[in-house]
Amino acid sequence: MSTGKICVVAVSGSLERLQMAAMVASVAAVSGQEVLVFLSMNALPHFIKGRNAKAPHEGEMGALMAGKKVPEFKTLIEQAVELGDAKVYPCSMAMDVLGVEQNNLESYLAGATGLTKFLDDARDGQVWTF
Repeated sequence: MSTGKICVVAVSGSLERLQMAAMVASVAAVSGQEVLVFLSMNALPHFIKGRNAKAPHEGEMGALMAGKKVPEFKTLIEQAVELGDAKVYPCSMAMDVLGVEQNNLESYLAGATGLTKFLDDARDGQVWTF
């Protein structure tokens, strides 16, 4: 696999989109690619510590995944960080809107960043949006 940079922008809170974002990030990371993930809008609340709300599914695939042993998207994101070269950045603007501090987010998330900085870091990579 190429060693290029994969940049994932996750803004949806739906199960299918979060799952696909996590799968892209984790597969790329464990395959040796540098991975940057930007969590914003409706995706970010799923990474607040202690929040157990299930992501709503959009359609049949989400409903089917719920009944199968599909690894949870949060587990895949954490594995991307632990097993590969992935950095997961919470959006500073979304944190402000939600009133969330860094210490209230999952421990495997990097420090908050803004969209301008993320786009600059993503400049030479493939950008995938979910």
